[in-house]
Amino acid sequence: MNCSRNDVVLLPVPFTNLKSRKVRPAVVIGRKGADLFLVPISSVLSNTDFPMTHWQNAGLNVPSGIKAQIATVEEGLVVKIVGTLAPADVRALDGRLRNWLQL
Repeated sequence: MNCSRNDVVLLPVPFTNLKSRKVRPAVVIGRKGADLFLVPISSVLSNTDFPMTHWQNAGLNVPSGIKAQIATVEEGLVVKIVGTLAPADVRALDGRLRNWLQL
């Protein structure tokens, strides 16, 4: 799979007990070789840093937001690319990334 910046992907995320996993959405924010840098998406808006304004365009089924977390995973773990962030959500995410990383 060839994931690009701002793609919304599905990948298995382990529960904290590491005994099972659930497929969850995330946004690709960068890559280094076969590794992807991701921020998770959640439909529990109270657990997110900001809501997505165009969640349908991103291939999501319900209103969702982006969490203030960054993870690195192998691209081979991606199950599917479901969509791409809309320009307004890209601008919001870019601003938050600069803030989170103090750039």
